[in-house]
Amino acid sequence: MTSIILAGGKSSRFGRSKALQAIEGKSLIQWVVDCLAVFSTEIIVVTAHGKAIPCSSTIRIKTVADIYPSKSPLVGIYSGLVASACPRAIVVGCDMPFLNIGLLDYMSQICSSFDVVVPQIKDKLEPLCAVYSKNCVAPIQWLLEQNELRISKLFSMVKVKYVEEGELNRFDSEHLSFFNINSGTDLGKAKKLAAKKGWLYHGHKSDSSSTPPTTAY
Repeated sequence: MTSIILAGGKSSRFGRSKALQAIEGKSLIQWVVDCLAVFSTEIIVVTAHGKAIPCSSTIRIKTVADIYPSKSPLVGIYSGLVASACPRAIVVGCDMPFLNIGLLDYMSQICSSFDVVVPQIKDKLEPLCAVYSKNCVAPIQWLLEQNELRISKLFSMVKVKYVEEGELNRFDSEHLSFFNINSGTDLGKAKKLAAKKGWLYHGHKSDSSSTPPTTAY
């Protein structure tokens, strides 16, 4: 399974690169990489200009540039899928430090009959914590050529599995997988949450306390 990390945004609301902001001594993107490396065969980081963001993993990390110049995450999904070596890929944002390994693994296990597997909480979808098939490449390209940047438009064109709240709660009852950081206030909340939960990280040494446990975060 390929994992795609979207890091092409300008972080305009945050004011500086979100990916490199730290929680418990570890950058946001490193939190994401460490989670995805558990079950990925490759990790693709999509940035606006293809410039690598410092992070490390035992899994190969490849940096690619957005194929279309745009601020839309749909472009990042498209660019990552085009570069992917696998038929399906997990897609997440670079600013989601509390991804749940169990939930992501579950979605990757049920995706074989679908083009997209996406969490849904009531009427809200979480398209940046989802699984996408390479079958999405052609319809996304068509949408982009029409200057249509809404991910929701893709879902009407492909076969989608919606992972509803009851299923999500089996893995992530607090829905922290979808906690993303858009401001300094969000970063402060994330730091307090990590400290409260005991999700600590010291230097670059990996141990049982360096990332949240798979059943609780």
